[in-house]
Amino acid sequence: MAVARSLDELNKLESRVPGKIRAVQCDMKDTLAVAKLPEEAIDAFGRLDIVVNNAGIAPAGFFLEQSEQIWDDVMAVNVKAPAVLARAAGQHLVRQGSGKIINIASTSGILGKAMLVAYSSSKGALIQFTKALAAEWAKKGVQVNAIAPGAFETDAQRVVLESPDILKKRLGKIPVRRMGAIDEIGPMVCYLASGKSNFVTGSVFVIDGGESCKL
Repeated sequence: MAVARSLDELNKLESRVPGKIRAVQCDMKDTLAVAKLPEEAIDAFGRLDIVVNNAGIAPAGFFLEQSEQIWDDVMAVNVKAPAVLARAAGQHLVRQGSGKIINIASTSGILGKAMLVAYSSSKGALIQFTKALAAEWAKKGVQVNAIAPGAFETDAQRVVLESPDILKKRLGKIPVRRMGAIDEIGPMVCYLASGKSNFVTGSVFVIDGGESCKL
């Protein structure tokens, strides 16, 4: 079951593998709707095994100039929604004694980033949520892990990608001198979703071309 605010891209995804993907429109700030997603998945597919918390927003700006509403929105989407979804899914996963929660965090949640104070704070909270929940659910057979991507070629990086000067400066901070491709995250998600990772929980996997390993 693929969930997002807009059905356009979801419908394209659904059409690529007919009958295997159900597109569901949901605003992640609507906690009541988020809490119902696990039941919708079970109704559609018969059971629930894996939850990937990938939704996130990252409004940039000086902290002193950003409104309280921006802070609240970022925390609602990046922290509260994953927690609400994990708790609702956990009712089933803990009962069946197996399951995977995979949270998509960010290197900004590990090191912090200027102009992204709210985002960095939220992803830092998501990382600590991952570790704490992993410790709590380990004996229940449920693994909780996180992936912390660096700079990837996505719509979120459009401003960087469309400006040669900004892009050159950005790549200069990455040891491998390029941004990551989207398909370089997928395999890690697949590993964490598989039975091969049953002994892995509470971990944060950094995928950033070496950016966070240097001074």
